[in-house]
Amino acid sequence: MNQFGNALLIAMPGFFVLIMLEMFWGRWKHNEQQPLIDSIASIASGFTNILKATLGLTIVIVSFRWVSPHMQLMKLSASSAWTYVIVFVVLDFTSYWTHRLSHRVNFFWGHHVVHHSSEEFNLPCALRQGITMITNLTSVAGLPIALLGVPVGVLGVVVPVHIFSQFWYHTRYIGNMGVLEYILVTPSAHRVHHAMNDIYMDKNYSAIFIVWDRVFGTYQEELATEPCVYGMRRPAQSWNPYIINYKHWYTLAVDAYHTKKRSDKFKLWFMPTGWRPADVAEKHPLVTIQKMNDLKKYNPGYSKWFTGFSFIHIHILFLLVCFLFFRFGEISKLEALVNGIFLLLAIFGFTSLLDKKQYGFISMLFVSIGIAIFGLVKGDWFGLNTFLPFGSVLVVTYFTAVAFTAGWFYKTELSLAKQ
Repeated sequence: MNQFGNALLIAMPGFFVLIMLEMFWGRWKHNEQQPLIDSIASIASGFTNILKATLGLTIVIVSFRWVSPHMQLMKLSASSAWTYVIVFVVLDFTSYWTHRLSHRVNFFWGHHVVHHSSEEFNLPCALRQGITMITNLTSVAGLPIALLGVPVGVLGVVVPVHIFSQFWYHTRYIGNMGVLEYILVTPSAHRVHHAMNDIYMDKNYSAIFIVWDRVFGTYQEELATEPCVYGMRRPAQSWNPYIINYKHWYTLAVDAYHTKKRSDKFKLWFMPTGWRPADVAEKHPLVTIQKMNDLKKYNPGYSKWFTGFSFIHIHILFLLVCFLFFRFGEISKLEALVNGIFLLLAIFGFTSLLDKKQYGFISMLFVSIGIAIFGLVKGDWFGLNTFLPFGSVLVVTYFTAVAFTAGWFYKTELSLAKQ
C-alpha cells in the first residue's frame, strides 16, 4: 500500500470517532443538531477525494520525482529531524499562497469550491476536498521543496501530517484560544475563512501557522457582533460531490460560449473569482446571495426512514473504503481499480439519491445490482471471505436489499420532495 493510503487507513477511523463525538457534544452540551444529511454528504465527498488520490486517478504533467533531481540547489538529509521541520514550514508557507490563489482566480476556484460548499461548519465539512485533475496547485507548492533537495520519503511523512492537522479546527464548539490565535490556525480563525459575510470574505488562508495571514495582510478575527454565515455566495444546491466539483467550471464554459466579446471568452477564466462578462451577467443571471438573511439552506426534505437508511449506508461505504485500503498491497492494481470504481459509482448514485434526482434512484439501483452480480460471479469481494466467512454473501445481500430499497424510496421520497 502506498504511504498516503496507509496513513488514511489509520486516520479515517480517528476522523469518524471525532465526528461522532462532535455530534454528541453538540446535542448534549449545546442542544444543537446540525443536519445529518449535510454531514453524510460531506463524508461521501471525502471518500471521492481519497479514492481518487489513492488509486492514482489524476493527471500528472510534471512529477516531484522528476523535478527534484533537476532543480535541487542543495540536499537535505532524511535522517535529520530538522529536515522534517523545515519541510513542514516551507510546505505551510507555499500552501498559504496556493490557497490564496485558489480563492482569487476563477479558474483555480474550480478545484477548491467543493470545500466551501457546505452551509454548515463542522468536522465533516473538512472532508470536502477537490477531485478535479488539472488545477491542483499542490505540485506548484512543491517546487520550493524540490529546490531544497528533499527526499521523497520525507514528503511521504510530512504531507499526510500537514493535511490531517487541518481537520480538527473545523468546528464551532471551540472558542477563542488566547495566545494561540497569534500563532496557529484555530477554529475561530478558520470559521472566519469559511464565512461569506462581507467582512470575512477572502480572509485567513493559512493552513497551520496563522502568522502568514498576519504578515501578508489577510487576517481577520472572528467578531462577536458579526456571526459567521457559512457557505458560498452562489450556493451549490446539491449534495453530489461530482456536480459540486465541476459546476463552477461548467458555468465558466457556458459564460465563455455566450459572451460576445472574444477577449472575454479568454479573460473570464483568469479574472477574480465570481467575475462574469457584463453581457452574460445581464442575460443569464445566477442566484447569488447578497444579504446574509437571504440564504435558504439546501434541504430537499427527507423522511425519517430515508435519513436512517442514509446513516447506515454511509457507514457501510466507510467499511468498504477502509477494506480497499487494507487490501491495497495484496490485490492487483486492476482489482483495486475495479473496486474503487464500484465505490465511486456507488457514491455518485447515493449522493444523487440525496438530491432527490430521478437519475439518482436509477443509478443507485443499477450500481447496487452491479455490485451484487459481481459478488455472485466472483464468489468473493476482493478477498473479504479470508477475513470474514461469508463476507461476500453479506455484501451481495446488502446491495440486493439496497436495490429494492432504492425502488421504494423512488416512490416515497420523490413525492415528498415535490410537496
